[in-house]
Amino acid sequence: MQHQRDRIDLSARDYAAIYALSDIHGCYDDMVAAERRIVEDARALPGRKLLMFLGDYVDRGPRSSDVLEHLCAPPPEGFDRYALCGNHDDVFLSFLDDPDANMHWLEFGALPTLASYGIDARHVLFDLGYGVEELRDMTLKAMPAAHVGLLRSLAGAVTLGSILFVHAGIRPGIALSEQTDEDLMWIREPFLTKGPQLPLLVIHGHTPGSHPVFGQSRIGIDTAVSMGGTLTVLKIAEGRQTILPPI
Repeated sequence: MQHQRDRIDLSARDYAAIYALSDIHGCYDDMVAAERRIVEDARALPGRKLLMFLGDYVDRGPRSSDVLEHLCAPPPEGFDRYALCGNHDDVFLSFLDDPDANMHWLEFGALPTLASYGIDARHVLFDLGYGVEELRDMTLKAMPAAHVGLLRSLAGAVTLGSILFVHAGIRPGIALSEQTDEDLMWIREPFLTKGPQLPLLVIHGHTPGSHPVFGQSRIGIDTAVSMGGTLTVLKIAEGRQTILPPI
């Protein structure tokens, strides 16, 4: 059983702007392009800026390893960055810790993640006849230790004043201290319909759609980049929430 992930409170910090993006799913080029747009947009703003990554860095897309490597490097100059844990990131780590109990990750968009580390999982399992523990051992040998460390260090939630950043959402009406990591990383309903039912604006990903959703005290920004959609960037500045347009 993994320990509860950190819940970080940034209420004492002052940022000129916050930029949030979610559900990168191995789409490294889209992430780099989005970050370039963010840096360009932020040039006109004095003071420090905050980059919020809302989870699901791996699976489905082709370059999960490069995405994790990017998150291991320092953020752009003038920015602080916090990275939350998504359900895909958590299941990947669980597979690394206990492959027999977490074999379902292999049907969870995992094959492109393994391929990004040079591992052909079908060949290993079916042609060579290896087991999942051997596949895990090969994966750990191929992965930089910093990538595993990053997966372990990802936070569960970040609060900044009355804004809560999580991967998936929260159980409506339940205090954050009572929410489990599973709630924060996996929930859809009743959160999507009812909203947080707390004095919070929740910024989240996890549930893909064709466009960002400005719902009941929540903003969902997973626009399915790994499935042919786009990588949405939400900007919060001067008390307003807007979608950052393409450059």
